[in-house]
Amino acid sequence: MRIRANRQRANLVGRFLIFMLAIGAFAALGVVILIRLGTAARDLGPAAEDLNPLESFLLSTYLSAHAADLNAPAGDDVTPIILSVQPGASAAGVSAQLAALGLVRDARVLNFYLRYTGLDNHIEAGDFALNQTMTIRQITSALTNARDRQMAVRLAEGWRLEQMVEALSANPILNVARDEFLALAGPEAPHTGYTFSGDLPPGASLEGFLFPDTYLFRPGATADDVIKAMLDNFEAHLPADYRSQVAGRNLTLYQAITLASLIEREAVVDDERSLIASVIYNRLAISQALEIDATVQYAVAAPGDWWPSIAGLDFRAIVSPYNTYYVTGLPAGPIANPGLKSILAAASPAASDYLYYRARCDGSGRHNFAATYEEHLANACP
Repeated sequence: MRIRANRQRANLVGRFLIFMLAIGAFAALGVVILIRLGTAARDLGPAAEDLNPLESFLLSTYLSAHAADLNAPAGDDVTPIILSVQPGASAAGVSAQLAALGLVRDARVLNFYLRYTGLDNHIEAGDFALNQTMTIRQITSALTNARDRQMAVRLAEGWRLEQMVEALSANPILNVARDEFLALAGPEAPHTGYTFSGDLPPGASLEGFLFPDTYLFRPGATADDVIKAMLDNFEAHLPADYRSQVAGRNLTLYQAITLASLIEREAVVDDERSLIASVIYNRLAISQALEIDATVQYAVAAPGDWWPSIAGLDFRAIVSPYNTYYVTGLPAGPIANPGLKSILAAASPAASDYLYYRARCDGSGRHNFAATYEEHLANACP
């Protein structure tokens, strides 16, 4: 009986010791967690309020172990990459997108960082211009801050100034007032500070110099913001030797951009731009009227129909400095805003003896070119 009692006392003591050791272990773990959380709060910022201490501990421990991926950029390429986030997109899905685009090294690190900070529920929908030099923290800030959200706006090649302002002023994300845009881009508008400023004749608008492209604008962008972006883009794309190239063809920069706008409105396929340019140059060389239909459209257009049908009109009776059936030589200025391919074609026309072109009858958008009027007539559709 005494032996059994001693064993029972020993078992009780053993259980008590195990219990005390367990309490000590849990207390030590609690201290470790508290220390870890304190360090994490300092290094990572405060944890999301809906995280329990254990989840905060596990996430912060993982993130600390991957500090290199968290704090270092994915690369050194500054080229903007557009990330489109759809409404309702999950943090895990966006993280995977970013990894696939090469903007983050490890999608899991970003996903866990978003969860730790509680920003996984605050990702904005929209288009974002990001690049490899941004850290995960910077990318997170961009994705969750509406002020950093950007919207893609397409301004097409061949649009005239009025078409651009209609598209911009109708965009609810922007703050582009039609009248303000027209004032800033119209005749005598202030557009100093650009290398082409001195090339514009008195009274010229910015027609032709509003570079067509897909732009990213922040919500609330104004007419001034938009015009500056387009003019900066024009400056960036214009080759450094462009003036000397067109000067060798007896054109000013303004005349070359005017010519480029004609090419833009006439060409449908890229490989014909230089051929259409050659027709224009060949006609200018012999003082033959250009007779380009798009110039008639520009002259007679009205709001709501900026490129109207001109069938049945007496082209030569339309009195306008833009109508190349009425005037000999180039129109008074650009009739649209040309893209880079047309701008380059205006400086590098093909070598040809063509004086005419007309659209083919197959709906391809291509043209038949001719050196004589008889050949031109023979190219008419049956």
